[in-house]
Amino acid sequence: MPQQVIEGIKPTRMELLKLKQRVKLAERGRDLLKEKRDALVMEFFDVMRLVMDARTEANKSVMRAQRALSICYSAMGTQETRQVSTYMGRDMKVSLGSRNIMGVLVPTLDVESAKRDLASRGYSFVGGSTRLDQATGAFEKSLNAIMNLASAEERARRVASELEKTKRRVSALDNVIVPRLQGSIRMIEDKLEELERENFSRLKKIKAILVAREG
Repeated sequence: MPQQVIEGIKPTRMELLKLKQRVKLAERGRDLLKEKRDALVMEFFDVMRLVMDARTEANKSVMRAQRALSICYSAMGTQETRQVSTYMGRDMKVSLGSRNIMGVLVPTLDVESAKRDLASRGYSFVGGSTRLDQATGAFEKSLNAIMNLASAEERARRVASELEKTKRRVSALDNVIVPRLQGSIRMIEDKLEELERENFSRLKKIKAILVAREG
């Protein structure tokens, strides 16, 4: 494999000093990025466990809510259940926040609980039943579970994206930038050694000529 060097580099001692400083900075940056990568890997596995748990809970909650709704349809009738549901609309407050992980802002969601007491559901003056109360409570729980899942999935997506970018940067430093800097340093050192040998040989010849003239 040919030695990687920076094109147009000048083989001077000043350039050599600059390159050695750049190597130190690049290696320090690489080490910091590796620490960030390792922290993001741990965070990714943690958040993926949260996603899996949240997805399982959301699926179970939705299934329980669907069963409760089917029972409510049987008890009250489909048309009456749907009519009552028109009185139950509400707004939910969702606050967006963030969490800093090694310089990465991971979004967090603070969602107002969907659970309400009977008096707040909007249908008490119309009429209802125990089955309706059960179905409503089940759907409120499922909504909370779905919001938790959405928060966990977005967090996982952000962490995965930043992890991939960090891995690419580490790879570029390890396989391209640092090798080129080190290859350029070796090239300059070889050139300088060659010049020193040439100068030494030239000085020996001049000394021999001067000695011969004096003799």
